[in-house]
Amino acid sequence: MSDNQSDIAGDLHSHRTEYQQAELQRDALQDNPLKMFSQWMQQAQDTGMTDATAMTLATASTSGSPSARIVLLKQFDDNGFCWYTGYESRKGQELAENPRAALLFFWPSLERQVRIEGTVERVSAQQSDTYFKSRPEGSQYSAAASPQSKVVESQAWLAGQISTLKATTPSEQLARPENWGGYRLQPQVYEFWQGRPSRSHDRFRYQRTSSGWQIDRLAP
Repeated sequence: MSDNQSDIAGDLHSHRTEYQQAELQRDALQDNPLKMFSQWMQQAQDTGMTDATAMTLATASTSGSPSARIVLLKQFDDNGFCWYTGYESRKGQELAENPRAALLFFWPSLERQVRIEGTVERVSAQQSDTYFKSRPEGSQYSAAASPQSKVVESQAWLAGQISTLKATTPSEQLARPENWGGYRLQPQVYEFWQGRPSRSHDRFRYQRTSSGWQIDRLAP
């Protein structure tokens, strides 16, 4: 092996999981995908798994460069799916350029995934203010002090910024930063995936149409 070639490698060809807990048939689907999602989310929470509300948020710049990260779902209803973050973070900048995104929920203990695609908008300032004040005090100070996604010199520097803010601003006077708040994804497409043995997974896609939701089974 040459000096310029890494000797770090991993062969994962034989690593696989045989999914066999359940199946998903067409007659078990709700006509409304939001009701289907709500049912699956409740079942995921009922298992006691850690962070059932964790979701991968995928965004892209106008040049097409994608990025993804885990965020936490904080609300969902007929208006869409909400999360909160810094407007000047990478995801915030990409959503400003290209207000489309995809969400992915993965619940391994249930052998299930849900994919959701749609357009994104900011929630109202009032909604962001209300959620900000509902957060633990430490999380409020961290959000207010952190220049999210920017280069910082150390964890000690960041801790110093938080300490300074705490010393100068009592918690009852701490306002939501203008560069921090909520987003809402309005779904156009849902896909529900249930793992099955021998890779014969069940996949159903809901697509929004002018007359409602069209449901199709997809090949695994």
